[in-house]
Amino acid sequence: MRILVADTFPEASLTELTELGNECFYRPDTGSEQLSEALSGCEVLVVRSTRVPAAVLDNTDTLRLVIRAGSGTNTIDRAAASRNGVHVCNVPGRNATAVAELAFALLLALDRQIADNVADLRAGRWDKRRYSRARGIHGRRVGVLGLGGIGLEFAARAAAFGTHVHAIENPERGQPASDRASAIGVEFVRNLDELARTCDVLSLHLPLTETTRNLVDRDLLAQVPPGAIILNTSRGELVDEDALIEAMETKGVRAGIDVFTAEPEASAGSIDSPLAGHPNVYGTHHIGASTEQAQQAVASEVVRMIDAFDAGTVLHCVNEDTLLTGQPTRVTTPAPSGGAS
Repeated sequence: MRILVADTFPEASLTELTELGNECFYRPDTGSEQLSEALSGCEVLVVRSTRVPAAVLDNTDTLRLVIRAGSGTNTIDRAAASRNGVHVCNVPGRNATAVAELAFALLLALDRQIADNVADLRAGRWDKRRYSRARGIHGRRVGVLGLGGIGLEFAARAAAFGTHVHAIENPERGQPASDRASAIGVEFVRNLDELARTCDVLSLHLPLTETTRNLVDRDLLAQVPPGAIILNTSRGELVDEDALIEAMETKGVRAGIDVFTAEPEASAGSIDSPLAGHPNVYGTHHIGASTEQAQQAVASEVVRMIDAFDAGTVLHCVNEDTLLTGQPTRVTTPAPSGGAS
């Protein structure tokens, strides 16, 4: 098959795809506005951050499969894909460890003001009195929103540091996730309001849907304790950014953020985000899944998915609608609720 890889991808995995008999076009700097031209004659598209809008999917005659080399698929117009008989697939769970590591790193950094320590030292300033003030995280209550693969990995790390991990009861949670949560020692509360009122830290590990959009809004932030920490390594749109800034100004809320609503599509450039520039925010550049371990794990699964597709099987399909006939067998493996980066 002819495959366009429109984002960064390990060289070894590109070689593996070629050795399987495919023709690969590696164009990691392709933006959404160049996709239609770059896709000419291609049957498979692999993306990470690049958006795949309806205009691209409505104007391709050969495309049959779009793989998002990560878990979240909100950057791909799935309705347009289904309308055009294009399978949309993700790679769930393979980057869970990396994202959980970053979320926990942000929590520790916020508590000990690591970034400000470093900035002052590099500028020649010594302020031990200021930086000796930290609450510590041992014994604190940490609320985890979303007990999918990433949420469970984060919960395990939080528990190992002596925090009390809490999540919302969900009778529809699968048995494997329930068993893992029990082994970690997660305690359950009845609803989101109770989680917000009682936890010192809220960490978001949810996919972006119409239900989760602006989940962290003024009403929710009004219930969190003063000085609470909000962590978001999922999607920027889960948080009402204006409301979060207001809570930081009025009640000392702090935030560790890896995802912003105003992110540029390109890997380098400028960002105009009042939230990213706020002194109560420790922000990173949407790098949650960007470790060598995670990228190689995702790439290996992408290779397996493309090989399976060529043989007539679709893995991890997330299309919402029935596809056109004449396509390979559809095998749906939904993304875990912790799908994010």
